[in-house]
Amino acid sequence: MKTCRVSFLCPLFLTLSLFAQPQAGQPSSSPPGQKLTIEDLFAEGGITGRLPEDIKWSPDGAKVSYVQRDDSGEHGALYYIDLATGKSAVLVSSEKLAMLAPSANSTKDERQKEAMQRYAVAAYHWSPDSKHLLFDSLGQLWLYSLETGTAVQLTTSADAASDPKFSPAGERVAYIRKHDLFVRAIKSGQEDALTRTGNDNLLNGEVDWVYREELYTRSNYFWSPDGRSIAFLEMNQKEVPHYPISDWIPTHPTVDMMKYPKAGDPNPLVRLGVIPANGGKVKWISGGGNEGELALGNDPNVLIPRFGWVHEGLLWAMVLNRVQDRLDIYFVDVQSGKSKRVFHETTDAWIDMHPQIDFELLSSGDRFLWTSWSDGHYHIYLYQFDKQNPLAGEAKRVSQLTKGDWEVEGLDGVDESAGLVYFTANEGDWRQANVYAVALDGTNFHRVSKENGTHGPNFGPAKTKAYVDTYSALTTPPSVSLCTTEGVCAPFWRSRNVDVYHLIAPRPVEFKAADGTTPLLGTLLLPEDGPMMAKGKAPLIVNPYGGPGAQYVRDAWSNERQLFDQILVRQGFAVLKVDNRGMANRGKAFALPIKNHLGLVELADQMAAVQQALEQYPQLDGSRMGFWGWSYGGYFTLYTMEKAHAFKAGVSVAPVTDWRNYDSIYTERYLGLPGDNDEGYHNSSPVNFAADLHGNLLEVHGTSDDNVHLQNTIQMTNALVNAGKPFQLMLYPRKTHSIAGKAARIDLFRRIEDHFEQNLAPVK
Repeated sequence: MKTCRVSFLCPLFLTLSLFAQPQAGQPSSSPPGQKLTIEDLFAEGGITGRLPEDIKWSPDGAKVSYVQRDDSGEHGALYYIDLATGKSAVLVSSEKLAMLAPSANSTKDERQKEAMQRYAVAAYHWSPDSKHLLFDSLGQLWLYSLETGTAVQLTTSADAASDPKFSPAGERVAYIRKHDLFVRAIKSGQEDALTRTGNDNLLNGEVDWVYREELYTRSNYFWSPDGRSIAFLEMNQKEVPHYPISDWIPTHPTVDMMKYPKAGDPNPLVRLGVIPANGGKVKWISGGGNEGELALGNDPNVLIPRFGWVHEGLLWAMVLNRVQDRLDIYFVDVQSGKSKRVFHETTDAWIDMHPQIDFELLSSGDRFLWTSWSDGHYHIYLYQFDKQNPLAGEAKRVSQLTKGDWEVEGLDGVDESAGLVYFTANEGDWRQANVYAVALDGTNFHRVSKENGTHGPNFGPAKTKAYVDTYSALTTPPSVSLCTTEGVCAPFWRSRNVDVYHLIAPRPVEFKAADGTTPLLGTLLLPEDGPMMAKGKAPLIVNPYGGPGAQYVRDAWSNERQLFDQILVRQGFAVLKVDNRGMANRGKAFALPIKNHLGLVELADQMAAVQQALEQYPQLDGSRMGFWGWSYGGYFTLYTMEKAHAFKAGVSVAPVTDWRNYDSIYTERYLGLPGDNDEGYHNSSPVNFAADLHGNLLEVHGTSDDNVHLQNTIQMTNALVNAGKPFQLMLYPRKTHSIAGKAARIDLFRRIEDHFEQNLAPVK
């Protein structure tokens, strides 16, 4: 038994050990030895149950709240755990929650639904006093009092409000409506439009599609610390081209023209402004254009992925150049308009605004934390600037807090009173993500989480000395726990018992990359029997992702697509997943080889891994191999089936087929501008080599995909037809990039299984 050494948390862990609110995660009553089916994978709640949603800490650190819904997602309640007493209870009942925070199923538009889930749009927000909640009910805002248990509707406009934020004192709420910024006083109900220029081409404080998707920007406006003004980003999309999303289901089809900059297209023009919270004239931050000053102007090659307040009257802004190999941070004096570059970084690779890139101001007012690839791995650095004269010069690096042949995956929390920084990293095993702490002077580096696997921490205010941890491992389904910063955890949600399915554990494997030296990590599922096996040999299905900015092989519980492997292995297929060079969380040297040409190095590594697997596992049949993937993996499938002769069948889901079709920020990060790298774009794009297709191809796309457009598959279809190459095509009407929904998913995965069974079956 572990001893609870943080006294005020002891009641919490004593209570949680006896009482929890798993609901959807209760043990299954399924009979022993139940066969896993595609229908099980995509049933409501899946095989593990629906995880808690919208886990949040109250600002005072006294409560952790979360939404727990049933398997259907239609019914649920908002729960909380009181840290002082350890008791868990309902905060908002199911009946009230159904009105205040309707399920995602209430949103019928597939694109809106996917955006809400993909970008984690919050259903509720805590007020600064921790006594109220703000709910977003299908675009209408409601203020809920925890003391009275009643809700008051704040907005009634027919037009939806989005991205609501309380003012620092909690007496007002700001939000975006029809591309403009509004503020409403809670007591009087008075609403003020701070901007009035918003339209489909001009977004005030609102995030456009490409910033949200590729720069991970989640908001473009922020209250000043004293609540007197709001800093916001204006995005001018006038020159950004449109892409049509067509709905062919109605008798008279509709078309939605979305703004989408493809590689080489104009990006949105951005400028930073500050406006009084009571309304008034916008003060635009333009700078003088001198060396070291922030100069935005009308430059489509400037990206501003992050900005905020250093303190009252002083802003910070992060600026990226278009090809994302230089990043600058500026401080801006709002009153004078003067600005100064206080930090800059350049690289021979790229600066990806993935969660690894963190800028964290410390409450001391003169220091910030920064994560960088500057020594070849993502690590944490401490910088200091002149608090009295912050525009005096560039910030100075004080220390490097972490170092080693491993990656920091994200800053999670800072406890300045204890002098500790908490972060997630893969120290010791590239496949894991564990929680660590280090002192602000670089000493006292230690691991906080105990179990090997993948941890997703959500830290509360520093004074709570606690965090919520979502944990899983390769053979351990998810659980959600409340933990102390000493690593003592008590689960409040567990997955259903999945032992009834007798899942087969994947074997961790390691191979050498095509360079002969770099280790490649993967997993291999080997069947014991099944109709696809012949004379003790199994056909091999290779299922990589392959692309930059992602890691596929993790010591984590599988998602639905990966659990599909369990169905394939029961049929007698072996399944191999390997992370090739170019992918994430292995350092810059591992990622860099793909720069300026996609597909080439990835394929060389996959083929090297396949060859070594065939040599090491004689039960694999190298004459019966398949390849499949989704998104970048779909692109990779097409590229592979054109360049390699080894695969008899492939399935390409939602693929990019010509990199000139994909968005500017992602594509130019890795390939540069089309005009500067015409050869790289041409050679990386499968549409140009359709005549070289080998094997039997099934290509799949959702017709409403606003990420990888259907245009890619239409162009590929045209190229294959003109080249006289047979193939199969499946389109899913109204479906987006994820092709979500029970019926569509079941149909798709049945087709994938059937495709491999038909093409990789033993020869009779």
